[in-house]
Amino acid sequence: MGEDVLSTPGHLISLAARGFARLSEMRLKPLGFGVGQLPVLVALGDGTASTQRDLARFARVEQPPMAQMLARMERDGLIERTRDPADGRSSHIVLTKAAREGMPEAVAALFQGNSEALAGFTEAEAAQLVDLLKRLIDNLDRIAGAEASAGER
Repeated sequence: MGEDVLSTPGHLISLAARGFARLSEMRLKPLGFGVGQLPVLVALGDGTASTQRDLARFARVEQPPMAQMLARMERDGLIERTRDPADGRSSHIVLTKAAREGMPEAVAALFQGNSEALAGFTEAEAAQLVDLLKRLIDNLDRIAGAEASAGER
């Protein structure tokens, strides 16, 4: 085998993702948050989404895992649900006061972790890395969408 599979972008990105997840979890847990909750917290915090369906789409996860996460977040006092008066099957989800108040410290902890992880990178290199990763994610989403469509035929 001529190529080193452990030096492929996929493997290295996986290692980096796990490292970021561990670091983020260590810093978020004492603040009452989990790294997996980040997309939900961000989407609710900025008004991007307010329903389970919209949150699942935003976080790029299926409905059942999103429902489980939201149940845990509600249990932990991070979100509140109110019934949609126009659609009794749906509910609007909002951050609790405690979650809103804890978010600035959590965000600061995440930015600090990113800054530490990118030690030795210039600002241009860090910006280029972000751009490259976004392009990679777009490619992966496109490929997965095309393969899902082909599988449905």
